[in-house]
Amino acid sequence: MPAIKDINIVKIAVEMEDQVPQLIEFDQKRPLAAIIQDLCTTWGLTDADQYALQFSDNAHNYITEKNRNDIKNGSVLRLTYSSTKTAQEILEKLNFGTQDEKKTALRRLARLSADYTFALEFINKQGSNFLISMIEGGNYTGELMALTLQSFVELMDHGIVSWDNLQDKFIGRVANQVNSQTSTQDCRSLQASLAILESLVLNSSGKYPLVEQEVTLPYLIVHLQSPIPEIQQNAIALINALFLKADINKRKAVAATLTSKQIRNVIMVHIIQKQHVGAEMAHQLYVLQTLLFNLLEEKMKRKLDPQDPEAREKILELRRIAFDTDAEIVNSAGRKG
Repeated sequence: MPAIKDINIVKIAVEMEDQVPQLIEFDQKRPLAAIIQDLCTTWGLTDADQYALQFSDNAHNYITEKNRNDIKNGSVLRLTYSSTKTAQEILEKLNFGTQDEKKTALRRLARLSADYTFALEFINKQGSNFLISMIEGGNYTGELMALTLQSFVELMDHGIVSWDNLQDKFIGRVANQVNSQTSTQDCRSLQASLAILESLVLNSSGKYPLVEQEVTLPYLIVHLQSPIPEIQQNAIALINALFLKADINKRKAVAATLTSKQIRNVIMVHIIQKQHVGAEMAHQLYVLQTLLFNLLEEKMKRKLDPQDPEAREKILELRRIAFDTDAEIVNSAGRKG
């Protein structure tokens, strides 16, 4: 009679840099700390409390008691430094490292910040405040600034830090990235800056007026002509956010610009006709269309004054367009002749 399999045990591989991989039976009932201790003992590593397990996929998320059930038979994990130690190492390099060491640290940060476990540790060590000071300082350019902004976006997406904490100087620096027209600008900086400003408008209680003042519509329309779909998408998203928060008079002014023939042509040529429109871009275009249509609702429900000659002329024009009256008259005359 075959032995009954324990459903709490899965067979996995664990990798580590410069080590021979281990094939182990991972018991879901055992504490993670005990499993990590066994792995460290086999590889001759001390200070097991400074290590943690990660999934080996592109996300490199840390394994915790909450997500450990995602480990299945055949999973490949990697043993690495814990989120606490890694966050501390990155901060030390950003504070005291050489230019190349800072760049390497920022690349690690941009990759790891999407993981909630790491993000929480980094933020608890005042890491987000350090990034804010780096951006406000204005000393970083090129890839360093791009990686800093990318990391900040990922950290803020977890909802751990309030958007209300950001000050005017920070917003001004980020807005400068959007308003910059230099050919040397890193496109990742622009993409991240647009995302930050959109989140500020939507998720803060009072930052909309400053963002609206710092970033004007003409700059955003320029970015709709970008060859990079992600920049176009983020520009549309920011336009939608500003539109949504604006008062009725500003909405009408924005709508007048966006519905002009020139801007409609920009959207048609550079977005709709030029590429396959992805799901998120299609959603943003739908939101924009809805916001524009909502402004017309009041006019749609307003009763027509029969004595208004302008209104009467518009109705006749609409009738001509809809039923092609002129063409019918010409055809009728031709038949009589």
